[in-house]
Parts: sequence; structure tokens; C-alpha cells
Amino acid sequence: MRRGSLHGEIDLSAVTFFSPVQEEIKLIEERMRSQADKSHPDLRAALEHLLAAGGKRIRPTLGLLVGNMLDAPLEKLVTLGAAVELLHTATLVHDDLIDGSLLRRGMATLNARWSPPATVLTGDFLFARAAKLAAETDHLPLMKLFSETLAVIVNGELTQMFSSRGVINRDNYYNRIYAKTASLFEMTSRAAAMVSPVGEDAIEAMRDFGYQIGMAFQIVDDILDFTGEQAAVGKPLGSDLLSGLVTLPAIYYAESNPGDPDVLSLPNGGWTNAENMSRLLENIRASDSSRQAMREAENHVKRALERLKEMPPCPERDALEHLAKYIVDRKV
Repeated sequence: MRRGSLHGEIDLSAVTFFSPVQEEIKLIEERMRSQADKSHPDLRAALEHLLAAGGKRIRPTLGLLVGNMLDAPLEKLVTLGAAVELLHTATLVHDDLIDGSLLRRGMATLNARWSPPATVLTGDFLFARAAKLAAETDHLPLMKLFSETLAVIVNGELTQMFSSRGVINRDNYYNRIYAKTASLFEMTSRAAAMVSPVGEDAIEAMRDFGYQIGMAFQIVDDILDFTGEQAAVGKPLGSDLLSGLVTLPAIYYAESNPGDPDVLSLPNGGWTNAENMSRLLENIRASDSSRQAMREAENHVKRALERLKEMPPCPERDALEHLAKYIVDRKV
């Protein structure tokens, strides 16, 4: 895909924004791992398996960079980062079970190894521990924000499950990706500012920064579902379309090709026809739709960078700028 003027070198951006918080990320992972210390041995093994699967730790990195920029206490940032990443991990455990996914990041998912009841209970345990960690920040508004965000995520999953299949509608799409992804980015960035010695203007700027990069993150994910390398993406290309979820590249294609029979079939369950969807997938990949969707992601990043300019210059602000640009540079 063509790279725009926003973009730098992917590896350099990644190294730049992770490097200031590498040691703190280790503290967050230790805090996460300790949450199962007194639990059933199989539960400890499950948490260890999930942590071993890695992940970029972008959300706790975001929280650390925002908090360090705004002089938040490190202990609160570590606790918040562990809460956010455990919450994220819990949603992935349940998502994989719901979707029947057997691999994530090239490793077996929990539901590939355990029964559905055990997988559900493990996710429940992680939600509970995430909430406990959020409470340990001793910040009541943050605890309220945390619970509200979890409700948004769960409500979004239910909406996607019951009323989003075959729907070609921008508002439906934007609401889905906010609930699925951007809400947690928004909460992380806002919460890190909330535990910092700053006023409401700075908190709002960081909330919006998190929202904008979260929206961009999911849009790029959805673009990669069409344009990425299957081995890197870790799931079959076009998997959302094949499950009836119409994402932004497909919406752009549908708007440009309203008479396409495969597009017209979607509201009536057309995604269940593998041959038709394979043809639609190839037509979307051959079109300009992914580049149009990428422009939307880039516009979200530009808005995020405008909010970042409201913060005082410092190394953490530079790292947040690199993080925002990385969002639209990544290939997985």
C-alpha cells in the first residue's frame, strides 16, 4: 500500500516509542503475572500462556508515556497499565472463544487447549483481577471510567453479534470499532492523565488523543484484513467479510459499486456463500477502497497529533508522536 507523508520507518518508530518505557513495561508484566499467584495451578498456567503470547503492549505503553509526560506517580501508572492490559487480554480470551479462533499471534488460543467452560471462567477471572487493579489506584473516577469502558466493550460485542451482520452502514461501523478498540485506547490515555497533576483541559486533550489513535488502529486492522500477508496477520484474509462484518474498505467498495450483486447480497445473508464472498474479496482488494480507508486512518492520526501539540515539549511527547505515526505504518 502506498505510504503517505505522515510515515517514517516502521522499525525506527517502534523502537523510539517503546524505548523510554521498556523497564516500566517489565514492571507491568510482573504485576499482571502476580495476579494468579494464589490461584489454581491451571489458572496460573493459563495466565502464563497468555503472557507468553506477547503482544506489543501498545495500550500500557500509551498509558506510561502519557503519565510520564504529565508527571503521574509511577506506581499508579504500573497499576493502571496492568489493569488495562489484563482487561484487554480478557476480551481476547472471550473473543477467541466466540469466534472459534484456534491461533492468535501464531500461538494456540486458550480455547484450543481448554474446554469452553474453563476458557470462559479464565476470562472472568482476568476481568475480576483487572477491576481489582483499577481499584488499587485509589481513584474513584478512574474506577467508574474503567467499569463504563468494560460495559461499552461488552455492549459492542453483543451489537456486533446480533445486529451488524451484513450491514453496510458507516455509523454502525464507527460505533463498532469505537466499542471494540478505540474505547480502551481512549480510557487508557484519559486515565493516565486523570492520575496526573493536571487540569481538565489536559485530561480532555489526552482522552481525544487516545480516541483518535484507537480509531486509526482499528481501521488499519481492517485494511490489513484485506491487504496484509496472511502469515503476518495471523488469520485468513477477509475473515471479517466471511463472517458478515462489513468493514471500512468494504464500505468504500460498496459505495462505489452499489450494483455489484455480491454487495447487494450482503444484507440478505450473502456472506454465507463462500464463492461469492471470495469474488467480492478479490474485487475489494483490486479496488482503491483500502487506500481510501487508509486516508481516514491518517486523518485520525493527524487530529491526534494536533491534540499532542497542546502538551509541553518533552521526550515522552516525541515518543507519543512516533506511536501515533506507527499506527498507520504497521503491517500487522
